[in-house]
Amino acid sequence: MIDLNRLLGFHLVASEGGYAKAARAAPYPITQPALHQQVKKLEAEVGVQLLERVAKDRMQPTAAGERLLSFVRPFLRDLPTVVRSLRTGDYDGTISIQAESLLIRQLLPSWLLNLRRRHPGAKIHLQELPVGSVEPLRTGAADVVVAHLTEIPPDIASEQVAEVHPFLVVPREGAPGRATARLLRDLQGETFLAYPAGSRHHALQLQALALHEVTPQRTIHLDTADLILAFVESGLGWSLVPSLSPKGPPSRRLTAYPLVRPRVRFPVFLAWRKDTPENPLLDSLLQCALPART
Repeated sequence: MIDLNRLLGFHLVASEGGYAKAARAAPYPITQPALHQQVKKLEAEVGVQLLERVAKDRMQPTAAGERLLSFVRPFLRDLPTVVRSLRTGDYDGTISIQAESLLIRQLLPSWLLNLRRRHPGAKIHLQELPVGSVEPLRTGAADVVVAHLTEIPPDIASEQVAEVHPFLVVPREGAPGRATARLLRDLQGETFLAYPAGSRHHALQLQALALHEVTPQRTIHLDTADLILAFVESGLGWSLVPSLSPKGPPSRRLTAYPLVRPRVRFPVFLAWRKDTPENPLLDSLLQCALPART
């Protein structure tokens, strides 16, 4: 491996045209003999002559030296700028985000638009998170998780960025204007559109139904809130779903009733590992996300 200091010395001498000028132009203290030694050792490493004397105080690259100089010049020219960007965090990079489907549809688009404006060259990987969990952070599958989390483990950092509200949703056509509790009981004979059996979201649905003493006679299990809402809009059933808006899911083809029992709100967190390496994209994502909770 070629010594970087020797490359730097060679670059100085070749660029300045001589050892005396290179010693005066160096950004660090160095003598002409020291520069001469760096160049000689570099020539010994690569096995060819890199500089030749063309006048008493003037050196110029040989053909081999010109080839090496053309390679190292952009690197040494841009290195200070790169170091400054690393220190200030002013650079693009890669970030992997996993989020629940409802949040991907309603919450993340504005964040990612602002993030793209801040970092046009950033690489953003977005993936649906089937169940709210911090495990993708621990396995390295994601840098960031956006989800409703029931607890935040000690090794995870988080910021609350939103909250979701529970709603009863029914097809708009023929939607009755009744109180939610009475309407739930009247809907028992209709098809209930549920989250996957055994999932945390399904357990919350069952808990709310039990509180109202409602037992649906027919159930269809669907993977995501988007699918459930699409089925409701098509007139295929009714459901209990979360909504980021306190007015309910935005749709012209369904009617949403706030679920007043239990009157709860579910916090949505942006979470990441506390020991995660420095990532300016994470800092920028937080800046884009936090205004959304106000």
